[in-house]
Order: sequence, then structure tokens, then C-alpha cells
Amino acid sequence: KTGTGRNRKPEQLLSDVPQLFSLCVDYLHVTNIHLFKERWDTNKVDHHTDKYENNKLIVRRGQSFFIQIDFNRPYDPRRDLFRVEYVIGRYPQENKGTYIPVPIVPELQRGKWGAKVIMRENRSVRLSIQSSPECIVGKFRMYVAVWTPYGILRTSRNPETDTYILFNPWCEEDAVYLDGDKEREEYVLNDIGVIFYGDFNDIKSRSWSYGQFEDGILDACLYVMDKAQMDLSGRGNPIKVSRVGSAMVNAKDDEGVLVGSWDNIYAYGVPPSAWTGSVDILLEYQSTKSPVRYGQCWVFAGVFNTFLRCLGIPARVITNYFSAHDNDANLQMDIFLEEDGNVNSKLTKDSVWNYHCWNEAWMTRPDLPVGFGGWQAVDSTPQENSDGMYRCGPASVQAIKHGHICFQFDAPFVFAEVNSDLIYITAKKDGTHVVETVDTTHIGKLIVTKEVGGDGIKDITDTYKFQEGQEEERLALETALMYGAKKPLNIEGILKPRSDVDMNFDVENAVLGRDFKLTITFQNNSPRRYTLLAYLSGNIVFYTGVSKTEFKKETFEVTLEPLSCKLTEGGSSPGDFSLPPCLAWCCHSVITSCQGCTGGSAG
Repeated sequence: KTGTGRNRKPEQLLSDVPQLFSLCVDYLHVTNIHLFKERWDTNKVDHHTDKYENNKLIVRRGQSFFIQIDFNRPYDPRRDLFRVEYVIGRYPQENKGTYIPVPIVPELQRGKWGAKVIMRENRSVRLSIQSSPECIVGKFRMYVAVWTPYGILRTSRNPETDTYILFNPWCEEDAVYLDGDKEREEYVLNDIGVIFYGDFNDIKSRSWSYGQFEDGILDACLYVMDKAQMDLSGRGNPIKVSRVGSAMVNAKDDEGVLVGSWDNIYAYGVPPSAWTGSVDILLEYQSTKSPVRYGQCWVFAGVFNTFLRCLGIPARVITNYFSAHDNDANLQMDIFLEEDGNVNSKLTKDSVWNYHCWNEAWMTRPDLPVGFGGWQAVDSTPQENSDGMYRCGPASVQAIKHGHICFQFDAPFVFAEVNSDLIYITAKKDGTHVVETVDTTHIGKLIVTKEVGGDGIKDITDTYKFQEGQEEERLALETALMYGAKKPLNIEGILKPRSDVDMNFDVENAVLGRDFKLTITFQNNSPRRYTLLAYLSGNIVFYTGVSKTEFKKETFEVTLEPLSCKLTEGGSSPGDFSLPPCLAWCCHSVITSCQGCTGGSAG
């Protein structure tokens, strides 16, 4: 048969032997790979990953880095062909971005994978590798593939060459690009922060260790996405990553990181106020594969901030004072009162938190109209269900400010947190509802975050809402109404005409274990004489606005002369109530009847 040794001359066969032997010995194969992954190496310094306590190579996408490959002989580009390959996941596919063949190219192009030979010395080749700014974020396996006479030969699996690729706020093509060195230093590289809490009139701060560079934290954050069974192809999209993180930091319905508890009972766990950082929480979650007990809003926000910054997404913790929890998605806080002025807990489902913490993450929003990128509100505290899971955001802060609550995700809920109306409604015994008063300025009184480069407070209220009374503020409310989420007041009941009598009260700063004094002021603005019947209630409440115990209940009568003002003093002693940690107290007073006038209320 032709083409076989049977029909060939012996000398021809002999002449083939040295050639075959030469091919076997002389084909190119890899003997070693150097990733320059020490903290002081240019890869980690240039990519701002030198703070990570991790001995693997960590780079940021869209930015070139260097590797060196040692071969068995000098590389000859005229006859040798090789490439670097990056693989992630169990079933890598090139069209899904989980298998990345990196071609050797004469020049690197921004926005595209490529490898350029920048040095050839003896048997070594040094490459500058450019990654895509849209690359999946995660831990990749690295191989070198060499073309030989026997097919493509790849290096064997070597965990030492594993490479982490993160989001890159320093790369203009990356969706999380943030302009400004000071801002990037604060919102990506700062691993210690301050979280504000307390009351609007008594703001307090607690230090929080984010620890995003600590040993094991990067793997723990990637595990969070694995636990969520997040599709690998979506892990390069900060919108999807932040939304998954919002769901997974709480354990409400997905066995996530933290179990929330607001009932002051913390059996078999750590009280939320005892945590001082995120590291122990994330490491325990990864090692036990079980949710950690317990967290409240600032703990959820602190851990979520670590998750975002660790992966390279600029993030900060936000505190909103007098934060609304809109339970029925009507963009207003409905507080129902009995006819005697007491709060009707069965009808009142909405609540107002003394303060609430969430996060903002910086990213573009190509899924929204132009102008709605930048800071996005994301909240991992489990409050309301969103698309079948307890999560919130990302919601464009700019969209919230202008009332464009039709844009995903969860913008109506965040809008209500910062800009809803507080409505007091009396539930009559005959079944009718009467709107007593509407407070348009109580919710979202102050929204703050930590200042850049310091531990001071930065007021960012104007990023969420226009000043009360401005034309733009009314336009934002009308826009929200146009999108159908806000119900007109007359749906709830009849709004009482304005009363001739105003009421307000002041409470001196209360110290645990001491008496405190309450002063109620009644102002008669008319030339008529009035006799009022008022109701005063004092309650121990969680900072979430949920009442625990009523410690004071008093009804009293006040007579007001025309155009006069009258002060009534009351108070409470330590024996009236006990104030456990994470609880506060509040008072409200209501005019339940006013002889000769229509009455009024204040809370």
C-alpha cells in the first residue's frame, strides 16, 4: 500500500529516524511559570492589591500585568506557537467568558484580552497580559497551551498559578470606574471605617473594621456568590453582583451570612452590638457553612461593605435618620390612632426607625437612561421581599432624588425611606378613617456617611432629596405619584381642616437611671377660648420604631385663653421603665377633643 513503510526503500526509513527523534526532543514545552505575585512586585503594587494577605496573584481587570514563562529551549516565534489560558468554573465555555484563550499579539488593545512578548532572554519569555474590563470577577485557573506535532499540550493543574481577577475602579472602561485618588483610597482601599447611629439630635458613631484585605476574606466573599449559586457569566456585572450580595448577606430565605434579630434575645449567638468588624463573621460563615447569629442594620451594612470593597466595587455605609419602613408600598407612613389617641397596633403596619443603615455602591447603569449611574443604594437588611427574596437595590440615588421610582431595582422602597409623608389617621369606631395631620418633613431628616479621608460626618441628604418646600422637591413627589406608587390622601380618609390650636413638646436629655422632664406647649392662635382633652403616651421602642412596652399613659385637660400659650410639665422616674441595650424610648401626645374647635395632633 502506498504511504506505508511496506513500499518504501530501507534508506528512506532510516533517514526518517533522526527527524522523528529530533521532533520528540525539540518541541517547546513549559518548565516553569513566574507570576510576580509578592506584595512588593509590580503586579500587586500597580493593581492596588498589595494589601491583600494572599500569596496568589491578584489583579484588576482591564489593566495589564506581567508573567514570565520558562521553556525547555529558547522560544522562536517563527516556528513556535503557544498561548495563555484562563479557566473558571466546572464547565468552561468561551462564549460565556469562563474559558479565556489569550492570544499572543504584536500590540495590546484596550478593552480586549491579549498577551504581548516584551522580553525574550535565553529560555524565558516575559509577557504583558491585558484583560478585558468586562471580565468575570473571581478565581481563575491558569494554563499555558503549546502547539506540538502531537497536538496542543497544556501545563498540568497547578494551584500556585491560580489568579484572582477583581473589579477595577482605576480603569476607565470598567463599570465601577471612580474618578479621584482620594475617593478610591476611601471607598475601595480603606479597611477601617465609622458607622453613625443614635438619634437625629444625638448622633453617635462606632468604629468598624471592614478587613477586606485580611487572610481568607477574598475567598469568603467569593464563597458568598458560590453559595448563592450565582451564574458565573453574571459575576462581571456589578449590578448583578451587588444585588446577589444584598440577598446573601442576610439569612432570611437563602441561608446567607447573618441572621437578624430585633427582639433583644440573642441566645446561642453574639449580640449585634458586640460585633466590631466583618472578618470574624465572614470567616465563620465560610468555615461553618451556616448563618452567623446575630445582626442588625449596621452589622449587615458593615459586612456588605466588606464584600463590595473586597471585590473592587467602591462602597460606603449610609445612615438615614427617621427612616421609613413602607410596609404596603404606598409611599406614605400610615400611623393609625384610636379615638382616645393611642396607636392602633393592629392597623399600623408601617414603622419609622430612629435610624437605618444601608450601603451605596458606585457603578454605571447601562440598563437605565443616561444620568442614573454613580451611587446606587443597596440594602442587605431583610425588610421587604423583592422578586422573591429579601434584598434591596441597586437603586439609583439620582433616580430616587427626582422621583423616577419606575427604574429597577426597589426604587419605591428607598424613596419611601427618605421622602415619604408621615400621616396620622384616626380609626373611628364606625369604621371611617379621618386624617388628623400630615408631616411632610419628618422622614429622612438627615442622611450621612463618613467623610473622605477622615472620621467626621458628611451630610449627603441633598443627594437623595431636594430641600423641603423647593419646587424641585414637589416635582419629585409629583413624579413619584405619576408612576402610580403613591396613593392620594383622600383614599385613606377625610383630612381635617387645620386646627386653631398647635401643640408641641420637648424632652430634656434623658440619662438611664434618672428622672427626666417633658414639657408640652399648647398654642391658641384664635380669639376664642378652648378646653382641650389631651392624651400622653410614653413607650419603650426598638430603634426600628417597633414598640415594646408602654411605660406612661396619661389623659389630662387644658384650658386655653384666646391667643395664648400654655406650658404643661410632666416626667417619668427610673421606676417607670427599664431601658435595655438597643432600645430607646419615645413619647407622643394627641389632642383627643377640643371643645369649640376642630382639634389637632403632634407626635
